[in-house]
Amino acid sequence: MPVYTPAEKPTMYFIGVTTTKSSIMKVFPRWMEHFGIDAQLKGIDFVPHSESSEYRKAVSFIKHDPLSLGALVTTHKLDCFRASKDLFEGVGPYAQLLQEASSISKRGTELWAHAKDPITSGLALEYFMKEGYFAQSDAQMLLLGAGGSSLALSLYLINKSRQSSDVPKHIIITNRSEQRLKEMQEIHAQLECPLSFSYELCPTPKDNDEVMARLPAGSVVINATGLGKDGPGSPLPPDARFPQDGYVWEFNYRGELEFLQQAKAAQQEKNLTIVDGWQYFIYGWTQVIAEVFHLDIPTTGPDFDVICDIALQATR
Repeated sequence: MPVYTPAEKPTMYFIGVTTTKSSIMKVFPRWMEHFGIDAQLKGIDFVPHSESSEYRKAVSFIKHDPLSLGALVTTHKLDCFRASKDLFEGVGPYAQLLQEASSISKRGTELWAHAKDPITSGLALEYFMKEGYFAQSDAQMLLLGAGGSSLALSLYLINKSRQSSDVPKHIIITNRSEQRLKEMQEIHAQLECPLSFSYELCPTPKDNDEVMARLPAGSVVINATGLGKDGPGSPLPPDARFPQDGYVWEFNYRGELEFLQQAKAAQQEKNLTIVDGWQYFIYGWTQVIAEVFHLDIPTTGPDFDVICDIALQATR
């Protein structure tokens, strides 16, 4: 289990599973240099679904150590928040709705929890999708997996649909187990969302492929299952039938990424636009860093391009 010692300089933490393998360990120092901040990043690794006391210990340490400024939380967002909820003086609206925290930060003496994924997933989607694409087509969206990242993107699209027609005509969410589908459906029902959703139980890759084969041309298919990074394999079979002229988005940027390889094999025949999780990674980290260090970090434009280039150069 992690050993906590008082930080000797301003420190941000990365609470995950295999934090040393993440590109952020190379990128973070370069970003800090760019922002003119003397700070370090330290990883805290837990196995998934660790004891609640272990999560509380980590959050309590950050709360009470003066030079520990906050953290980004990946796999443990739900467990960490539920175990430590009473330690936060402030909870953002998405964190309250989802009962999870991907961002831990301080505002003076107050410890705050935020769920950033509904913002960062949307920023990543807008980065590669042409503006007005959905408004001008019958494209649908297929979200493979009903976990936190899938729910986050659906919340972004629900909010966007209240002020724009540039959203998918219909969104299909599949999952191997029924419980997560029910939980997502219940959250969507609370929001009285104007979007059209359907929820399909798909225990096998073949089941997912049957759903994908029904999509109209130009639709978007997203791997939000974690397979290919957190676990081996793909949510689709080897002979997957991607939509003609479609978009394929792999949420992950590292790992074996079998889903991504399947899409690349069909790219020429189906005229697919393929995107990995790199941009999502950039937005995910910069949004939390902005919260922890109280920075105004751009999400578009030349200054943002510089931030992206720094990250790319750091990982080469």
